[in-house]
Amino acid sequence: MFTRRRVIGTFIGVSFNPMLSALSIGETSLRQRVSDIIQEYSEQGIHRTGTETDGVSADWLKARISELGVEPAETAFPFKRVEVKSALVRIAGQDMQGVPLYDCGYTDEKGITGSIGMLGSDADIGVVMISPFGSDVLHAARVSGKHKAIVAVTDEKWPTDGVATVNAEDYSNPFGPPVIQIAYQHWGRVRQAVEKGDTGTVVAQCRYVDAIARNIGATIKGKIAGLDPLVIMTPRSGWWQCASERGGGIACWLEMMRAIKEVGPDRDVIFTANTGHELAHLGLDHYLSSHQDLIKGAFMWVHLGANFAAKYDSKVIVQYSDDQAEAVLKNRLKASNLTADIEVDGTRRPWGEARNIYDGKGHYISLLATNGLFHHPQDVWPDAVDLEKTVGWVSAFSHIGAELCRI
Repeated sequence: MFTRRRVIGTFIGVSFNPMLSALSIGETSLRQRVSDIIQEYSEQGIHRTGTETDGVSADWLKARISELGVEPAETAFPFKRVEVKSALVRIAGQDMQGVPLYDCGYTDEKGITGSIGMLGSDADIGVVMISPFGSDVLHAARVSGKHKAIVAVTDEKWPTDGVATVNAEDYSNPFGPPVIQIAYQHWGRVRQAVEKGDTGTVVAQCRYVDAIARNIGATIKGKIAGLDPLVIMTPRSGWWQCASERGGGIACWLEMMRAIKEVGPDRDVIFTANTGHELAHLGLDHYLSSHQDLIKGAFMWVHLGANFAAKYDSKVIVQYSDDQAEAVLKNRLKASNLTADIEVDGTRRPWGEARNIYDGKGHYISLLATNGLFHHPQDVWPDAVDLEKTVGWVSAFSHIGAELCRI
């Protein structure tokens, strides 16, 4: 039986397959392809799960797969989408438009009116400043039920004129009071209201509507039966246009498909691009629910996560499940003259969709990064993207995919 350990061991301390030098991912053509994909994805619009743009983007991705000579696949499933009718904070007759949390309680059109104070005070409406990575303090306040409503102001480190949203980690089990997220540009007005002990109103008028979510994928069959498959995954949805957050991962996913088809894999290679990233990995959870054996059974999962295409305040993070996965990754990065800023080994739960594979005790390599425009509406093409950096990482992972698919 062909074991995973014996196969991965062949990568340790040896050169990569010389066949890969023939891959047609030359610098100029690769640069143009990556540029085109990220631009097209960004210009589609706001990529929230189950929306019209999400559907357009799914069709576009299927067309891109077909252009590579690969048969696209789709799994659609119903879910309840949050439809926002009104989301604002009103102080002294002035409205500040915002974005509700997608996993909290909601109001009617009148909203909740009461005193305003900082989170943890005795005020009816608690105020807190948070980053889009979320906040344990915010979560604890929601659990406690101390406030009738909460206003979450985007942290001052993000651009002032947009909301850097928090993912809905409890989308399937929403809880707590209504929460409205507003841009930092409103902080002065809110802070003044807190200092004066003014009253305010929070309106989070939303409803759940029937919608369809769509995971897009493909499989390239290997030449040798019985080998454990390689799985390459990336999220394809997000809060805004997500040029640097999601665009790099989608471009890399397609380029890995191109490279693997060209070399001709020995093992099956499964590609999955899942919606629902911002909703607690809703799409990946649906995929894994019908592929439970694949979590442990895959030869390796390659997770192409968020932000490695980002230009601003971006530190590249690589994550790996074990020493063998680390060796595969680092051999290629050394050959590509690339260095990650942060490493997360298998002793810690990883970020992004790699956490789902970690929780299932699977083997994984993961690429993601920090981003000064993370979850912010200014994450658009071309200003948010470091194209040269992105091309370097896409090239490296294309080679990794082409190596991992062969024995």
